Amino acid sequence: MATAVSASGGAVAVLGSREGSADGSSARKSAVGLALRYYWGELRRQWVIAVPALTAPALGNICLFYLAPLAVAGLVGHLAAGGDGSVAALLPYVLGFGGLLLAGEVLWRIGLHFLNRTDARGIERLGVLGMDELLTKDAAFFHDNFAGSLTKRVLSFSSRFEEFADTLTFSIMAKVVPLTFASVVLWQYHPLLVLVLVGLILVTGFLVAPLIRRRQRLVEEREAAKVLVSGHVADVLTNMETVRAFAAEDREATEHRARVAEQQRLSLRSWDYGNLRVDTVVAPISVLTSAVGLLLAVALRGGLGVEAIVVTFTYYSNTISIMFEFNQIYRRMESVLTEAAQFTELLLVPPTVVDPPDPQPLRPADAGVRFERVRFAYADGPPLFDGLDLDIPSGTKIGLVGQSGGGKSTLTRLLLRLMDIDDGRILVGGQDISRLRQADLRGLIAYVPQDPAMFHRTVRDNIAFARPGATEAEILRAARAAHVTEFVESLPDGFDTLVGERGIKLSGGQRQRLALARAILRDAPILLLDEATSALDSESELLVQEALWHLMQDRTALVVAHRLSTVVRMDRLVVLNRGRVVEQGTHGDLLQADGTYARLWRHQSGGFLIEDDAEDDADAEDDAGVEDDANVEDDETSSALHR
Repeated sequence: MATAVSASGGAVAVLGSREGSADGSSARKSAVGLALRYYWGELRRQWVIAVPALTAPALGNICLFYLAPLAVAGLVGHLAAGGDGSVAALLPYVLGFGGLLLAGEVLWRIGLHFLNRTDARGIERLGVLGMDELLTKDAAFFHDNFAGSLTKRVLSFSSRFEEFADTLTFSIMAKVVPLTFASVVLWQYHPLLVLVLVGLILVTGFLVAPLIRRRQRLVEEREAAKVLVSGHVADVLTNMETVRAFAAEDREATEHRARVAEQQRLSLRSWDYGNLRVDTVVAPISVLTSAVGLLLAVALRGGLGVEAIVVTFTYYSNTISIMFEFNQIYRRMESVLTEAAQFTELLLVPPTVVDPPDPQPLRPADAGVRFERVRFAYADGPPLFDGLDLDIPSGTKIGLVGQSGGGKSTLTRLLLRLMDIDDGRILVGGQDISRLRQADLRGLIAYVPQDPAMFHRTVRDNIAFARPGATEAEILRAARAAHVTEFVESLPDGFDTLVGERGIKLSGGQRQRLALARAILRDAPILLLDEATSALDSESELLVQEALWHLMQDRTALVVAHRLSTVVRMDRLVVLNRGRVVEQGTHGDLLQADGTYARLWRHQSGGFLIEDDAEDDADAEDDAGVEDDANVEDDETSSALHR
């Protein structure tokens, strides 16, 4: 069985908002209940193999620890009664004893055979289910949770099913079923033996239950500490270059030591509570059980005989292990379900962006895009768009420009339906995108973000991600068009080179070229470019822009840019300021109007945008490009702080 590893990272934001509130405890209980339903549902789903997996070891224990002692008791009773002590007379008892032991082992092997398959299939199915659930979450969910946290949560959710099934089999079914059999046998000797045995077990449960509830609170605090530790580790590893750049290794190590020390303190407190409080209650009762069992057997021996004494003492002694394991069983199930609940807790809040229950079939009249009376606000923030209207006819190339925080990248995210609008409509080809399946909508769009993320796969795989069925020739054509081949030839394994996590082995410009190759291979009727060339050098940018211009022919294109020189050839430029369209027109028309766009054009130098006439060039953003709202947009930053 796997050791419990707490989920991490992003849970800090989720748990932090819940702990200390009345709703926190209720949410945790709901999450535990949901985890239990998932696990139990998995056993029910594969009941054909789960039933023998759960019952065969229990039947094996009956043979090993309850039927075999009956054979020994029969032998002792035979000899105590002065029976024949010859080998021939005793051989049936010995053979019966050996046969029962062998049967028990066979039943155990059968049980483990089915249990292995129950565990494996359950882990597989729950792993798939967990990933499917994460894939339904909206963009805001992933902004609020660390990737490392989600990885540990979803993997633990599936892997801990093994310990759940094992504990249920070995520690519950393998104990309770034989205890039922023992009660039936003891009843045959005298009902008082059963009543006393069951009574002592109930008394133990009654005394231990409140202690276990108290320990549950200690365990929750321990798990929260694990979340903080793993979250900090994930955060540091993700930002290791920043840590090194600021020489913050010692500072982060000190923070880690403090968090680990707190985790150790809370872990030790919960463990000691189980040992010094719970087990100290169970231990005297277990001693009492053995003594009372022996006393009863002797007191009632006038009507029971030596055989009954042996059986009673053996069965009562076996019961002691159940009493002692009561706390251990609870601890294991508690650990399993608490950790699984770290994932199911995420499922208690449904995603905000979902497919409609009765989606329309995708039948776009064209590739036109229209925003009608769109109202949108980030959580707890003022409206960014309030009645926005913007019409982009099919085949039109639009440049979205303006100062940071104007809503340019937010428009692209709303069109992709990564977020839902609060009011109004967004139409693509005359169809309301909220009435379409998300996959159908996004199949119409090729998207190149400002900071393209790469998978830790080969260059070829990263390009082919846009269209998995693409041929090698199509991939190569897209790579050439995006000028990827110019740097791929220098890589160790060419197109088979692994690019590292998030493309860390590539430069920013190389990642952007790969993203552009994806968009070219996607061959979608609508093209969204969000500062798609901001990380390219001037020479590469000129080459890639020509490729993009060719790609945009006969397509609807929305291009977000801060470097105005990249969008001067667009059919129309849309100037956004705080969510409002303040100007529209061609580059020449807007310069002639001498408004906001003209002022930005005059003040732009080498890619810099000055936000006010009074500001000088030193106040501008650097040439890497002013980051737009997709990454650090003012409104999104404010929203994230609110969250």
